[in-house]
Amino acid sequence: MAEEVKVFGAWGSPYSRRVELALQLKGVQYEYIEEDIPKNKSPLLLKYNPVHKKIPVLLHNGKPIAESLVILEYIEETWKGNPILPEDPYDKAMARFWAKFVDEKCMPALWKAGWSPESEREKPVEEACECLKTLESALGGKRFFGGDTVGMVDIAAIFIGYWLRLIQEATGMELLSAEKFPELFKWTDEFVSCSVVKGSLPPRDKLLAFIKARIAAAMDQAQTNASK
Repeated sequence: MAEEVKVFGAWGSPYSRRVELALQLKGVQYEYIEEDIPKNKSPLLLKYNPVHKKIPVLLHNGKPIAESLVILEYIEETWKGNPILPEDPYDKAMARFWAKFVDEKCMPALWKAGWSPESEREKPVEEACECLKTLESALGGKRFFGGDTVGMVDIAAIFIGYWLRLIQEATGMELLSAEKFPELFKWTDEFVSCSVVKGSLPPRDKLLAFIKARIAAAMDQAQTNASK
């Protein structure tokens, strides 16, 4: 019986792309199902993720798994080839620590900086830069966070590796640069140049247009809220 592997996601979501990248690194064949987020979530998405009602969801032989970092752990334990976590228990714990740091500290700070009105951006940018500085320390001169191959932390940081530069281009804001964070900037080049990663990323121009539209909508909403 053929193995059933499906991914419910959204093309512009870095969280969805985490899951797809991990599956592609493992060489796992899967079916991708695009969700209209947040306007028109499908009955299947609501069925398979009734708690958070969010993408991504991995469906494996009829069993749904939600939350991207949880899904990455599941993928690692289910398909053993091309590991994304190190074997050493300490190194594995550290990879989980930094992946969680990306999710809980970096992502909220970067979203806030990117989507804040320019007049309110100074403090969010400072906080985001502090997060990037801390994350850069985890590289320690390595090509990728885990060494010579793309691993859990690199996958978790896919937003920083690809989305962030496009947000900077769309807003004129500078968070990540070769001058500010030379090691992290070099990592982004290495990351997006990796053939599997490159093939898993959304088209640059399409994503840039999407980001510009999202930022414009956020600015309009902020002006509306300010005038109430």
